[in-house]
Amino acid sequence: MRSTSLELSGARILELRPPKPPVDPWKPHAFFVEPECTSAGAVEDVATLFLTNRECPFRCLMCDLWKYTTDERVPIGAIPAQIDHALSRLPTARHLKLYNAGNFFDAQAIPPADHERIAEQIAAFHTVIVECHPLLIGERCIAFRDRIRPALQIAMGLETVHPDVLRRLNKGMTTADFARATRFLADNGIGIRAFILLKPPYLDEGEGVEWARRSIDFAFENGVECCSIIPTRAGNGAMERLADNGDFSPPRLESLEQVMEYGLSRRHGRVFADLWDVEKFYDCANCGPRRTARLSTMNLTQTLPPQVVCNCREIA
Repeated sequence: MRSTSLELSGARILELRPPKPPVDPWKPHAFFVEPECTSAGAVEDVATLFLTNRECPFRCLMCDLWKYTTDERVPIGAIPAQIDHALSRLPTARHLKLYNAGNFFDAQAIPPADHERIAEQIAAFHTVIVECHPLLIGERCIAFRDRIRPALQIAMGLETVHPDVLRRLNKGMTTADFARATRFLADNGIGIRAFILLKPPYLDEGEGVEWARRSIDFAFENGVECCSIIPTRAGNGAMERLADNGDFSPPRLESLEQVMEYGLSRRHGRVFADLWDVEKFYDCANCGPRRTARLSTMNLTQTLPPQVVCNCREIA
């Protein structure tokens, strides 16, 4: 880590943001169905809904999800309307992700008055996955678990176990907070997923790989069943400012492969690579698509296909 690195406050993170695009509180930002390998090893369809709701109260340094949120709490009934809008247009799926650019159990994001209607809407699914900040894990999770028919899983952002980097991410939590949340969920029979950043700000390429591996270890040791590895991206203003100062550069696709190889070799749970907009991480037109295909196979099979061979590093 560089000794002259730049640290940004929550207020400065807000100042560096570009304007929000307009959103409709009665429609989800996006929705689609995609295959996912289940904990039983089967590949089954998952319907993913990106709900539109009030912005998350945490000002995480790397986050750009605020772009698709409202400034005020959405009206009661808006979230069920969004779910109806998406599910009526999607093919049947066995599992459901209700992602909301923040925290499902934040009453200012998802009005608790809508929980009963949501439970009715999702009754046919086998599993429902929502996301939440570790500090908001508590009795609301239990009440929702008891209300719904599908098995509940909660995805939380661990991000990194590097103590100084985690602090600088402005996430407002420690690894002890994450461990407390996982214990609470495990004790109450709720499945746990974790989001882990590959090469967050302030780390070089090798450090990014090493700390992603350590974060996987920590997650599995604390009861997480599924880890999603997210290559850290720019695009929110703050990350560009850090890049200008030499504190951030995007990870290489090969680094994502290395972290996936490590996570799958642990055989403690599922590990997924986030391949959204993955072309941004290509630095070789020859091997980039082949590495992406390999990562996609890893995601669906949870196995290690043969490594991609390319002479691009020798040429460089």
